[in-house]
Amino acid sequence: MAHDHDKVLESIVGKVVSQVESDLISQIESSYAQSLDRLRASRASVESEYNRIVEAASKQAENLKRQIVESSRLAVRNKQLLLIEEAVNDVFKHAIARIDSIRADERYESMMRRLVENALDAIGTDAVLECNDSDRDVVDRIVLELQHKYNFSIEIGNSIDCLGGIRARSKDGSIILDNTLDSRIERMKPILKKDIARLFMV
Repeated sequence: MAHDHDKVLESIVGKVVSQVESDLISQIESSYAQSLDRLRASRASVESEYNRIVEAASKQAENLKRQIVESSRLAVRNKQLLLIEEAVNDVFKHAIARIDSIRADERYESMMRRLVENALDAIGTDAVLECNDSDRDVVDRIVLELQHKYNFSIEIGNSIDCLGGIRARSKDGSIILDNTLDSRIERMKPILKKDIARLFMV
């Protein structure tokens, strides 16, 4: 009887132990599965963060590259504009330096005659002509010829500070025509800049 009782007790204990082992194994397997899931999720998160960092770094590098390229282009363009400005100034420096040497040339007197005639056409016999001291003799000679040719008097005003050429005004000052070499040079500069800029492809 006692022997049967021990067998029953042993059987119950065996079942309990077996159940406990089964529960433990199940919990271990569940924990293992959860750990794997967390690891996979963590890996995916790490990879996503890594990709995000790489992408951000790539964009930053691209932006920096673009800024460097744009800065270089701007520096090159500024250098080109500076060279153009220097080239224009150099052209006119040479032109200005030659004015005194060609003042006695017949072509210079022909140019002055055209400027005087243009002034008279624009303003009429009411014009007062002005020039610098160096051109005074030439202008006097031209005016004398024109007065004989057209039979009207032309007034020559005070000397002005300029490289050469003529400035004409009406006697009441309401009309002023600036045909000095200084003003003509300034008017030519933008045109010359465009021509030189084409050489630089700016």
